[in-house]
Amino acid sequence: MRRFSGASGADYSLQVADPRLQRLARGWLWLGLLALIGSGLLSIVLVLSRAPQFQSLMPAADFFRVALVVHVDLSVLVWFVSLGGILWTLAGRARAVALNGAALAVAGLGTLLMTVSPFAGRGEPVMANYIPVLDNPVFLWGLLIFGGGSVLLVLRSLIAAPSCAAPQDGAAALRAGLALALLPAVVALAAFAWSWLTTPAELAAKAYYEVLFWGGGHALQFIWTLLMLVAWLWLASACAGSVPMSPRIALLCFALATVCALAIPVAYLLWPAHAVEHRNLLTFAMGLGGGLPILPVALAVLLALRSGQPIADDARPLRAALLSSIALFCFGGLIGFTIAGTNVKIPAHYHGCIVGVTLALMGLVYHLLPRLGYGAPSRRWATFSSYCYATGQAMHIGGLMWSGGYGVQRKVAGAEQALRSASEIAAMGVMGLGGLVAIVGGIVFVLVVLGSMRRSAPQRDAQQLAGE
Repeated sequence: MRRFSGASGADYSLQVADPRLQRLARGWLWLGLLALIGSGLLSIVLVLSRAPQFQSLMPAADFFRVALVVHVDLSVLVWFVSLGGILWTLAGRARAVALNGAALAVAGLGTLLMTVSPFAGRGEPVMANYIPVLDNPVFLWGLLIFGGGSVLLVLRSLIAAPSCAAPQDGAAALRAGLALALLPAVVALAAFAWSWLTTPAELAAKAYYEVLFWGGGHALQFIWTLLMLVAWLWLASACAGSVPMSPRIALLCFALATVCALAIPVAYLLWPAHAVEHRNLLTFAMGLGGGLPILPVALAVLLALRSGQPIADDARPLRAALLSSIALFCFGGLIGFTIAGTNVKIPAHYHGCIVGVTLALMGLVYHLLPRLGYGAPSRRWATFSSYCYATGQAMHIGGLMWSGGYGVQRKVAGAEQALRSASEIAAMGVMGLGGLVAIVGGIVFVLVVLGSMRRSAPQRDAQQLAGE
């Protein structure tokens, strides 16, 4: 890809040269892609179950909750961990390669068990925040095994992590940012273990899993935010050649997003996991660490992509994903200031932020495909997929926010939504239509990636791209 360089700034891009790391990164990409395929199939059920036009044709609400559990865990937990596996693999040194392969195999087994669990026996869907569960042995074993694979991934990434010293260039800053993302990863694993050891087992399932995953779930959000910031800078450099932000300022933003995660063990030391003060401190820390670093990085990226700046044709899909990511993440963040009560404004806020991360990682996947030995993605369809997915999600989120203003409750479907007025029905109709549009964008993304995987780049071209 030919890049146009700005007059000043840093080039935030990583080289992908070691063939062993490339193979492992391809494995993590396959795991994430398969998780998205499974999640996308389930999202069709979710959207139709909530849309007034189709809800009477769908199965009972219990099936909606079962589908929602597996959809969330595949589209958020497995997809994001898999993309973390790609980035930590490529940014780290070529150490403990066998441990990385073991982490991938164990995580893949856990994902398979979670995916088939709805068909392997009945289990109560527990709509806990961050990591919902099916309370049946197959799902719980799958989640535990996937967690074991994640532990191995973090352990290997710590062994292979590069230095976090003051970076001299953009590539070093990205490596340092990804290394810093391992801190909230360790905090998350420690929080999950701490909650498991201290939470009374006799609690009802909803209360038990809510407490169990609350602290670690907050820590995961710091990881996803850091992955998004890394992707923003990398994509901006791929589009414009340089970003008007010094590597040291970028490292400062990464550090700010990371250091707030240290409030989580403090909360565990001061209060029990179920205490109100514990929950409030974690919520405050997440808002601080997930908010303050966003603005300077987003501004630097937008300046790099300012109007009139020339861009190569093959960078247009990357720009589409990047701009869509920033727009959706900010949309979700702004909705967070309007939340009052437990209505569907909460998933509107959450979806906006999570979709912002997802779009950034989708764009980065497009950028990495040739660097992992695959063919270049179709420029037209890759660009369309990002705009289509973003437009659909904006409608979906907007419909949820509109419905939340009428008090429509979250985590319900069908008649349980108790839609009374024409406005409520219209709002949820917009949500349903937007969800279907987003599904189309997601399907196109998967097809574009699969098409690129079928067209493996010649080894000569892959080596040339790796040396950019």
